[in-house]
Amino acid sequence: MEEQFAFAPAYELPSWPFVPPPELASGQVVRHPLVIVGAGPSGLTLACDLAQRGVRAVLLDEDDTVGVRGASSRGICYAQKSLEIFERLGIFERIAAKGITWSFGRTFSGEQEVYNFNLQTASVSRQPPFINLQQFYIEWFLVERILELGLTDLRWKSRVTRVEPIADGVRLEVETPAGRYTIEADRLIDATGANSAIRTGLGIEAHASRSTDRWCISDVRFRKPLPTERWTWVDAPFNEGRGVWQHLMADGVWRIDYQMPEDCDTAYISRPEVAGARLREQLGPGVEFEFVWIGPYGYRDHLLERFRHGRVFFIGDAAHVVSPFGARGGNSGIQDAANLGWKLALVARGQAGDALLDSYDAERQPAARENLRVTSRSARFLAPRRGRTGRALSVRARPGEHRAHVGRQRLPRRAAPARGRPHGAEPAAAPDRWPRDHADAAAGRGHALHRPVVRTDGGCGTGRARCDGGTAAAPARGRRHRPRPARAAARRAARGPCGRGRARQLRAGAPRCLPRVRARAGHARGHRRSRPHRPGPPPRSRAMNTELRIPDPDGFYAALLAAHEGRSEAQSADLNARLVLLLANQCADQAVLLTCIRAAAEEEHSTSPHPT
Repeated sequence: MEEQFAFAPAYELPSWPFVPPPELASGQVVRHPLVIVGAGPSGLTLACDLAQRGVRAVLLDEDDTVGVRGASSRGICYAQKSLEIFERLGIFERIAAKGITWSFGRTFSGEQEVYNFNLQTASVSRQPPFINLQQFYIEWFLVERILELGLTDLRWKSRVTRVEPIADGVRLEVETPAGRYTIEADRLIDATGANSAIRTGLGIEAHASRSTDRWCISDVRFRKPLPTERWTWVDAPFNEGRGVWQHLMADGVWRIDYQMPEDCDTAYISRPEVAGARLREQLGPGVEFEFVWIGPYGYRDHLLERFRHGRVFFIGDAAHVVSPFGARGGNSGIQDAANLGWKLALVARGQAGDALLDSYDAERQPAARENLRVTSRSARFLAPRRGRTGRALSVRARPGEHRAHVGRQRLPRRAAPARGRPHGAEPAAAPDRWPRDHADAAAGRGHALHRPVVRTDGGCGTGRARCDGGTAAAPARGRRHRPRPARAAARRAARGPCGRGRARQLRAGAPRCLPRVRARAGHARGHRRSRPHRPGPPPRSRAMNTELRIPDPDGFYAALLAAHEGRSEAQSADLNARLVLLLANQCADQAVLLTCIRAAAEEEHSTSPHPT
């Protein structure tokens, strides 16, 4: 008998009434200083920020509620920087009371735990590293806070049908249940999301790219509580070797994301009996649960070249969309709003000129570009553009690289969008990841740092350069490394007879280089002294050796046959490919590897290197 799966009662979302605006009765075109379109997390955060600063704005939304009708969780993971913003806006305490605070996570490859982390140990904020909370709660709290502040004209059931830039502002046509009207704005902020009709109507290219990766969300409530930890499988054995995420949210609801085949039928994978079978495969027959919501999703990414177009500003998903890996999407939109809010307030009050608003694009567009780069790398890792065998290789065949990528690239510590970036004339050598003494040195407080240099004689070494403009001991013929793009060319040109010697580049914002940094007046505990790279003889040429050099070829061949015993043809091919990658990693010589591949392809039907 087929198991029947129960559903919890649907969430009852709040709704607010449509109030006919004065423009409908008067027929006049009224001018407003600021108009925000879209009452999602970004638009509501901006409206709340402006109201907190005493600045009035009009906020238009085509719905009369929060979240998406019929959907439960959507965005769920809010990072420390966003939580700090919410505290300033006056809603953090409600979020903390309702949501799930967490800092510990585990990552698995198959049955093996390959990485775990505790973000709280390094936190210096009053806010926790992360709080999980369904997106509609965030929007709900923001709406109620905006109504408390009383300076925002919230207009529900108001759909913008046309936007026209004019000489000194923007003209909007709005459709409501009571009719159409027109308003003008000094400045318009588009927060309507990924499918922005405003962006499309203005003819602004989004440079979109759609992924073929498919997922299915199951929001589930268990009768017996599970540990409040984030668990991730990059190749779950209970999901046919595909990825799975497991997060606890408010109301005792777990969100479990299952990666699906690219060619799956989205209607089929969302059926309760199919989703229930996936859960049974993961949890076993004895676990009691009820569904809250089931839904498939795919994702895409896009990035505008500029976030400001005259009097129109784009924030959140209207400006940038990234894959969901790393919690960078919604958090980045919240930080867009926080970046733009105080600037709009200063300009609206006449305390700053319009040029200040250009810094919004200068600061947030590079941050979005970096988020897109990192999340795209994670997406390629989880869904490489090749067959299933290739995916298994990328995950399992290189355990060291896999551990490093899972531990540092996809997990929230690396993915947190709260890290600042230097802009304009700010010192590029003082990323906020540095310990205090290194940050002081980079800011020009007189410490000398070991810096790698490329020597003009072709050798490599480390010089010392003072951050306060003074000089320190450095090789007589040395020069400090150059910023991109010149530094790579200089390094190649100056390598010379050193051959294998390569200067280590000290790059701002690259924490893995920090152990090489040392202050002259004393270095931070745990940082080792940098040692110069000494020139050595050129590396010997490693030509491919075709002679059999295995001490016991018969034993090797027997072990290889034993490893293949009981495997299907596809599993044997998978094993061979993993073996090749592991052996290639031991060789670590790209030229030799390519030569071997060509030789193997040419001699496929000739003498085999192992005894027959």
